[in-house]
Amino acid sequence: MAHTGINTDYQSYLFDGIHRIMHGQHHDPHNLLGLHEHPSGDRVVHIYRPGADKIYAEVKRNVVEATRIHDAGFFEVKVPKDTASGDYKIYHHSGLLAHDPYAYAPSISDLDLYLFGTGVHYEAYRILGARLTEHHGVKGVRFAVWAPSARTVSVIGDFNHWDGRVNPMRSMGSGGVWELFVPGIEEGVHYKFEIHAQDGERLIKADPYAFATEHRPRNASVVAEVDRFQWSDHRWMEQRQHRHQPNQPMNVYEVHLTSWRRPYGNWLGYRELAHQLAEYCNEMGFTHVELMPIAEHPLDESWGYQVTGFYSVTSRHGSPEDFQYFVNHLHQHNIGVIVDWVPGHFPCDDFSLARFDGTHLYEHADPKQGFHPHWSTSIFNFGRREVSNFLIANALFWLEIMHVDALRVDAVASMLYLDYGREHGEWIPNVYGGKENLEAIEFLRHMNSIVHQRCPGALTIAEESTAFGGVTCPVEYDGLGFDLKWNMGWMNDTLRYFSKDSIYRSHHHNDLTFGLLYAFTERFALVLSHDEVVHGKQSLLAKMPGDYWQKFANLRLLLSYMTCQPGKKLLFMGGELGQWNEWDCNSEIDWVLLSFPMHDGLKTMVKELNHFYLQHPSLWERDHTHEGFEWVGLTDHQNSVVSYLRKGENSLLLCVHNATPTFHEGYVVAQKNVATAREVFNSDDERYGGSGKRNEHIDVVYEGDYPSGIRVNLAPLATMIFELDFCS
Repeated sequence: MAHTGINTDYQSYLFDGIHRIMHGQHHDPHNLLGLHEHPSGDRVVHIYRPGADKIYAEVKRNVVEATRIHDAGFFEVKVPKDTASGDYKIYHHSGLLAHDPYAYAPSISDLDLYLFGTGVHYEAYRILGARLTEHHGVKGVRFAVWAPSARTVSVIGDFNHWDGRVNPMRSMGSGGVWELFVPGIEEGVHYKFEIHAQDGERLIKADPYAFATEHRPRNASVVAEVDRFQWSDHRWMEQRQHRHQPNQPMNVYEVHLTSWRRPYGNWLGYRELAHQLAEYCNEMGFTHVELMPIAEHPLDESWGYQVTGFYSVTSRHGSPEDFQYFVNHLHQHNIGVIVDWVPGHFPCDDFSLARFDGTHLYEHADPKQGFHPHWSTSIFNFGRREVSNFLIANALFWLEIMHVDALRVDAVASMLYLDYGREHGEWIPNVYGGKENLEAIEFLRHMNSIVHQRCPGALTIAEESTAFGGVTCPVEYDGLGFDLKWNMGWMNDTLRYFSKDSIYRSHHHNDLTFGLLYAFTERFALVLSHDEVVHGKQSLLAKMPGDYWQKFANLRLLLSYMTCQPGKKLLFMGGELGQWNEWDCNSEIDWVLLSFPMHDGLKTMVKELNHFYLQHPSLWERDHTHEGFEWVGLTDHQNSVVSYLRKGENSLLLCVHNATPTFHEGYVVAQKNVATAREVFNSDDERYGGSGKRNEHIDVVYEGDYPSGIRVNLAPLATMIFELDFCS
């Protein structure tokens, strides 16, 4: 140590501070580093540059050499008494001159820390992470991370040669937030956090709140800006609340961006995808796209469901600003954007959230609560306020900052039940001895309440596969508060029925009719999603029984049957093409099939059927009420025929489905008081690849002097839709 003549208390202060910083034990490095009073009455700047022999500083435009006070790389510069934090700069190894990170007061307020600690800082991403900012008139990046059990935390990156000794952060108190403002850093810089656990373990972690991440397999966080984009979707955002009313149509095209179009094996960027998807959805009559998770994930084969960057759009297709362009462009073309959101679990990659500060911070410590046996992932500790805050702020980030219109919440059932995927003895009951995850239920209610309060017109959609009650019931009536729920029961029953050879369908008639017993207990969306065309389940076309022609006829029947049923609609990409193969995330869907007439005919039917759906309010205006549906023919299991009315406020359609290859000539559909009938859609149209059994003229059947029904020709394996006029 130098300065043998100075106050011994000061020497002790220096020695203690230097020792603690050198050994990774100082929770407040600003107490030693930066601008401080000197016993001589002057002021001094303490600088730490491990391994440096010399350091130079610029003080009020005068360049001075610092005095080395410890061989480990600690230096001291005496400065005039009136020197302020912004009056000096330090030369770095690179020769660049920059302000001192340790010259500044904290850049996070006590109120921010309080709100985060209580779990209600709904813009937590503004205070945590790496945020481009101006602090005391100086531009730079504020780094902040939550690591309450860490002994010390440093920020490492391009700017300090990834040396964890250079930029130790300060603890902001008992809440566990660590902070450091580093002047001069700009967008695009790569960084991570080096965390020393209480037991001495050294952890290198990506930023949980990073707005951007390196392209896999690299995984550093990247300083990025998300507030620069100039939005021009005001008209869409103003109208969204009306568009998303239950009495409006919703026809969703589910897309995996990296395998939708992949010319010459190359991924398209967000901007290219925006133009191509908007044009395609408008052509095909889809009102929304649903993106399989686009938050950053390292493994392609996870399809995005094992997220490591919850606030980062995947770099596979571009920057956050590129994604904002994507959303903006789709909105300008009247296409809504739904994003799959995965708050239930996260992967155990060593650079990500698992054991973040050396403890089970984001996840439960007990594997009976904190480890998911199906997916080998960690389960969020929803009862910890800061964890809940992380997820709720993340939901709002996608909705408010990225202008996403809806979140489809993945695997809700796994969140609701403590015994999900577990055998007896492998789970811990709740405080009442039950299997419901009370903390997760409270989290979902909290999330849905805040989303609907802050984001008018935004939707939350639950992928929930059980009979848990009140999923779409408002929170104020003890429900979970979702706007829609995927109808997994309908999907399973329907696909089971359609996979049967037509000769056996009469014995499974209940699969077509049972769903209407509960169809209005929740606000449902009918889905034929990606999950049904992978892992040996076969593509939709390959599931269908019969010969080549019958397979296509069955698929046309299936898709048109879904369109006619109550509930919003979702179809996974490739279903409209009639893919033979299961979906492969590593190659594009089989667009080449459209050169074959039957596949092209199927796509034509889907397009015309979608536009027919949008043009007929009776198919969506009363989706969620009994008043929108009425059985006409429920019990004809022998012929495997069902018929029913779909009713709008001022419109009505008769839907008839023939689920066998038999052509029924002169089939009578009972309907009292009908005056005339017109066929307005038939999936057996020759343009679609059908046999062309259309109803050009329809006779009314009388019972005595009163009309009692209509006589129609039922095309084989087909849906027929009729407009009816009634006697006055």
